[in-house]
Amino acid sequence: MDRIGGEALAAIARLGCVLLGVGLLLSGSAQAQRRLPYWASISAGKANMRAGPGKNYPTNWLYRRADLPIKVIGVYKEWRKVEDPDGTQGWMLANLLSERRTAMVMGAVLEMRDAAQLNGRVLWRAAPGVVGRISKCRSGWCWLEVQGRAGYVETSHIWGLDPGETVP
Repeated sequence: MDRIGGEALAAIARLGCVLLGVGLLLSGSAQAQRRLPYWASISAGKANMRAGPGKNYPTNWLYRRADLPIKVIGVYKEWRKVEDPDGTQGWMLANLLSERRTAMVMGAVLEMRDAAQLNGRVLWRAAPGVVGRISKCRSGWCWLEVQGRAGYVETSHIWGLDPGETVP
């Protein structure tokens, strides 16, 4: 009886390993099959942008700005080809990126309002280059939160979402 129990336990362990492996493969391929392009942000305090998809490629840029919005435009294994707000393109490891939606203020000083309308009361102002988290994007407006201060902003003045895109 001990021998049968041991063999059964070993078979269950092997099955568990196989299922875990299949699960990891499916999750990786699902991420790689995400429709391109898509938006993400840099999750790490430091992130290298490389000339190609591998650590053997030279680093072109070192980003020291967590939450910077980026557009993912290509995938190769665990690497993502990305574009930053200036249009610079290169490769980053996927584990340096987050699905958290952020945006950068572009152009002039941006008014953050209490309502998604031009006659909404101005709560704050954000300078060009300011990065914040976005939500509630629809009809040309997004809720932008910057270090505890938030308000609705016109989407035409931020970089980090597609025209007409809705973000919950």
